[in-house]
Amino acid sequence: MSLSDHPKAYGTAAVAVAFAAGVLMTLGAKDLYPDLERRFQERKLRRRPRRGTDARRSSLFWGPVELEDHEAGGSGVPGPTQIPRDAGVSDGIEGCIGRTPLIKVRSLSEATGRTILAKAEFLNGAGNSPKDRVALNMIRVAEEEGFLKPGRGDTIYEGTVGSTGISIAALARARGYKAHICMPDDQSLEKSDLLHHLGATVERVPVQPITSPDHFVNLARRRAKEHTESRADASVGFFADQFESPANWAAHFQTTGPEIFAQTSGRIDAFVAGAGTGGTISGVAKYLKEEAKLASLRVVLADPQGSGLYNKVRHGVMYSSTEKEGTRRRQQVDTIVEGVGINRVTENFEAGRDLIDTAVRVTDEQACKMARWLAERDGIFCGSSTAVNCVAAVAAALSLPAGSQVVTVLCDSGTRHLSKFWKKIAEMGLEEDDGPKPDDLLTLLGIERPR
Repeated sequence: MSLSDHPKAYGTAAVAVAFAAGVLMTLGAKDLYPDLERRFQERKLRRRPRRGTDARRSSLFWGPVELEDHEAGGSGVPGPTQIPRDAGVSDGIEGCIGRTPLIKVRSLSEATGRTILAKAEFLNGAGNSPKDRVALNMIRVAEEEGFLKPGRGDTIYEGTVGSTGISIAALARARGYKAHICMPDDQSLEKSDLLHHLGATVERVPVQPITSPDHFVNLARRRAKEHTESRADASVGFFADQFESPANWAAHFQTTGPEIFAQTSGRIDAFVAGAGTGGTISGVAKYLKEEAKLASLRVVLADPQGSGLYNKVRHGVMYSSTEKEGTRRRQQVDTIVEGVGINRVTENFEAGRDLIDTAVRVTDEQACKMARWLAERDGIFCGSSTAVNCVAAVAAALSLPAGSQVVTVLCDSGTRHLSKFWKKIAEMGLEEDDGPKPDDLLTLLGIERPR
């Protein structure tokens, strides 16, 4: 008796054979493509295709299968850049740099009727500031170009008011180098103390104009040259040159800008940042305006009192009222603020200067009041440059229609500013519970609400 005489039996056998064949094909496919999951994860890390490109996914007949994560949401990140993301364990402290949160600052958003977002750059894991990105990129570029070689005993020299030096000191040790930092002696003691604890050699020098050979930047350049020319051993001295090195703005073009674009899904009405070297504002502006093509984006410079960049952006002339004869108190910038504000145009600032739409000048008093406001209302304990950014972000937000979205930067923690900036805040009586402090932010800052 054959199966053909019994159709039901024949059908049952056919189903069993098909099921077995399916199992075998599944197992075979698994063996043929053991890295399918790995490729799926890698695909999540790579940028998605530009809008308008062919999004068809291939099959066995057209090449390797590409899987897309439809749960991630958000828009694609334009350009050849990508947001680094470690799948699992990161290799060293470098893995803690970048991919910082973008947070809504509730009190500022409520006070303005606009959404004010802030990039929490103080959460970078090496030096705890946006300078981690810059320091890492400058070191990597120097290694690629053969100026630095791990294990040779090389020393990285830099002139800095603190944050870049701290980032360099931490990363130098991690990558097999020494660090030698030159800084002006009017900066907070917390910074130089931290540099010492990180193993850096620190020279605190009197404040000098940039034209002086003893200006902290020029001194660092000279120390690097002296090291190399001494030929005491095979090691060399490398001058990082954060103010002029294109690796500075490029770090923000390659990482900070794409991160902001991805975190906002490209919906940004204004980006607000201060400028010391100018790398952050230039790199982010170049990415968002030139690469991401956000034509309506307004880029706003936050500039402290005593800096000449406000007038350079607004009027095309590098000038501050403190430059007048008989009014100058210091040789650098007349402000309590550290890290932003300068009276010359650096190569990094020049790289994005034409992309900056306007500038907001922030007084020391406004910066101090904003810092205390953020600590009390949002639990954000910030340094002086962050306070300047946030005052300017409020002013920029009020110049935009209600419901607009503004992004700024939280640079570093207030713990690096206790002996100077926060001491000034205490002297102003802003930490007293019974002190005269308006509940209205705009009244506190002396900013007029638009009609």
